[in-house]
Amino acid sequence: MQLAGFDAGQTKTRCRVCRWGGDHWQTLGEGLGPGVSHLDAAGGDERFRQAVLISLKTALEGQADLRLDAAVIGASGIEQGTPLQPRATALLADALSLPRSQTLATGDERTALRGAFPDGDGIILISGTGMICIGRDRHGREHRCGGWGWMLDGAGSAFDLGHQGLQLTLQMADGRLPDHPLRQRMWEQLDCRSHADVKAWVVHPSRAAADLAALAPLLVEAADAGLPAAQMIVQHSAAALVCCSATVARELALQQPAVTGLGSVLLHQGSVQRAVEEGIVAEIPGARWAPSASDACWGALTMARELVLRPR
Repeated sequence: MQLAGFDAGQTKTRCRVCRWGGDHWQTLGEGLGPGVSHLDAAGGDERFRQAVLISLKTALEGQADLRLDAAVIGASGIEQGTPLQPRATALLADALSLPRSQTLATGDERTALRGAFPDGDGIILISGTGMICIGRDRHGREHRCGGWGWMLDGAGSAFDLGHQGLQLTLQMADGRLPDHPLRQRMWEQLDCRSHADVKAWVVHPSRAAADLAALAPLLVEAADAGLPAAQMIVQHSAAALVCCSATVARELALQQPAVTGLGSVLLHQGSVQRAVEEGIVAEIPGARWAPSASDACWGALTMARELVLRPR
C-alpha cells in the first residue's frame, strides 16, 4: 500500500510518501511545501490545500502516476474533536481524491507524539513558532496542555521570545534600558532604522507569527551572552514549558515519564533548552529527557497505515 504522511506547521509543510510492504517501510519520496494557518483565518482553506498539494508534488517528483491508498496530516491549529477536524479531513480527501474514510486530519502535536512514542507512553514538548505539550499513557489516554494560539497562550514559543525581544529593543532605543547589540541585530534583520520603522513593520498586513518567531535566536543568543533582560525572558519561557510538562504528567499519572523536546527552540543548544531540561528533572519525579523515536511524518504514516488495516 502507498501512504502519505504530512507534517504541516505555520512555516512549512513536510510530506513523506512510503510503501508499506507488510513488515517494512520503503520511502518513495519526501517534499516540502508552504505552511498552514488556522482554517478560519483569511484564506485558511486554500493555504491548507496548497500546503498539501505542493508538498506532495515535490515528494512525488517523477512519480506523478502513483496512487495513494491513505493519507494523514498533522496540522497546526487542527483541534482534536472540534468541527475543524472533519472540515480539514474533507479538505485533505478532496485535494488527494481519496475517500474520507482513508484520510485523517489531526493536530501536528498528535502525529509528533505518535512518532516520538509509537508504542508506549511519554510526553512531547514542542516549542517552535508556537508551543504545545501533549502526553499519552500506556492505555492510550492523552492530555494536552498549552498551545492555545499566540494571542492567548504563547509563553514558551519562538514567537513569544521574538516578540518580547523586539519590545526590549524599543525600550533600549528610547532610553528605558541601556542600548545593546541585540537592538542593532534585530533591527538589521528587519531592515528597520527607527521606532517608526519597527512599528510599521509590526502592523504590516502580511505580518505573521512566524516573522516574529524568526527573531527568537537573537534573543536567546543575547541571553547566553549575559544580557539580564533577555535572561529573564528566557527563564519565564522555560518555566512555562516546564509547567505544561508537569501538568500533563500529573493529569495522566505518569510515573518517571520520558519527555521529548521538539521544535526549533528546544532542538537548539542554548539557555532555553538547558533551563527546560533542568526544570523538568526538578519538577517531575523520575522524569528523563529522551530522544524522539521518529518524526511527525512517520507518526502520520503509522496512523495512515492503521486507516487501511482497521477492521471494517
